[in-house]
Amino acid sequence: MNHMSLIMGYIAPNSAWFLMIIVALVSFIVQWRFRSKIKQYSEIGLMSGLSGQEVAVKMLRAHGIFDVQVICVEGQLTDHYNPETKTVNLSTDVFYSRSIAAAAVAAHECGHAVQHAEAYGWLSFRSAMVPVINVASTITQWTLFIGIMLLFFSGSPYVLAVGVAALALVTFFSFITLPVEFDASRRALAWLDNNYAVVQTGQEHEMAKDALWWAAMTYVVAALSALATLVYYASFLFNRRN
Repeated sequence: MNHMSLIMGYIAPNSAWFLMIIVALVSFIVQWRFRSKIKQYSEIGLMSGLSGQEVAVKMLRAHGIFDVQVICVEGQLTDHYNPETKTVNLSTDVFYSRSIAAAAVAAHECGHAVQHAEAYGWLSFRSAMVPVINVASTITQWTLFIGIMLLFFSGSPYVLAVGVAALALVTFFSFITLPVEFDASRRALAWLDNNYAVVQTGQEHEMAKDALWWAAMTYVVAALSALATLVYYASFLFNRRN
């Protein structure tokens, strides 16, 4: 068998390849739905008239958190909580907006700040993994590419094995992220539900819940995408042909 036929044999459609295609399609649909929901709820103003920044400050203060700053950052959907700097970073569209979407996103990011303040186990575990994941993410791309080339042309599986191991860590990290994100949304919705000064109607609460549900689904499909990619590359490693 020459090199070309060997390569064609490896990249022929198989169950792992089809899995990646299916997950990619689902991911596209979920991302599209999430963005459409955010756009929809960004156009609906809160009856309370509070901005995302004001909602964030209120939630932090309600939980006795006074050492976390709420700051504005550039970009779209760049909202995040940074435990190292203790900052709730809200994109311009969320920081200044007085919409349902802004309130939901701001409360969600503050949910992470509350997790940090309460030493929430999954967040602590996830944070501890970050340095390792940074290294794994850096080496994954090249070790997988070089590893497959070496496997094709020399039959050596060792570099690819390193890449698959690194990718396994990244995939594990994606799944560890899920309980952290779901819990942050749960905390956000519970607080919004109990604060009439922020969310004044059941309809507003349901819209905020819908926005955060679709946001959570993006993390789910990201984790599934990472798993499908892991299965795909692992199939090269564990199903080598003679």
